[in-house]
Amino acid sequence: MSRLQGLYAITDETLTPDKTVLDQVKEALQSGIKIIQYRNKTAEDTEVEALCSELQELCTEHEAVFIIDDRPELASRIKADGLHIGKNDMSYKEARKVFPKGIIGVSCYGSIRLAKEAQEEGADYVAFGSFFPSPTKPHSGIVSMSVIEKAKKALHIPVCVIGGINSSNIHEVAVYKPDMVSVVSAIFKGDIKRNVTHLKQGMNV
Repeated sequence: MSRLQGLYAITDETLTPDKTVLDQVKEALQSGIKIIQYRNKTAEDTEVEALCSELQELCTEHEAVFIIDDRPELASRIKADGLHIGKNDMSYKEARKVFPKGIIGVSCYGSIRLAKEAQEEGADYVAFGSFFPSPTKPHSGIVSMSVIEKAKKALHIPVCVIGGINSSNIHEVAVYKPDMVSVVSAIFKGDIKRNVTHLKQGMNV
């Protein structure tokens, strides 16, 4: 799980539409991103299967991890590096039956209890958030920073933080030393290379 660390870029249907996402992800990878998640909440698996295969190949070329959000059958079919699920998607056990090999990450929002349960079931990492108001998920509840500290003490699997994190506030979560910091807009809105540089600078607190 040593690969599960650093900036974790998540695609978005608006900022990274399927027509341009390959080029945008390539630029992010060339800028040093080592974890990419493909997130598309509306398309059918069959509509994005070829694209996800290309994204997986691209990530493999750049020695990066490719994770698919909430599509276990697709992740299994294309032999993706990983799958990410939320509490409303399916249980870890259900996901593992469909996706037997690869990384599975679980969203735990602000709950250490959920994270411990996920860890016990076999999750490879857990994600907490939102820590700030999120432009891509405006209705997400805000989670206390103390959750990161508690999670790092209570868990032995990697901890990811997400939600409204940008170059101006990334230092506020970085001081708690999460293993991964997930960002959407802060990478893909505007100049990707410059954005990644600024985010990395903010992480080195």
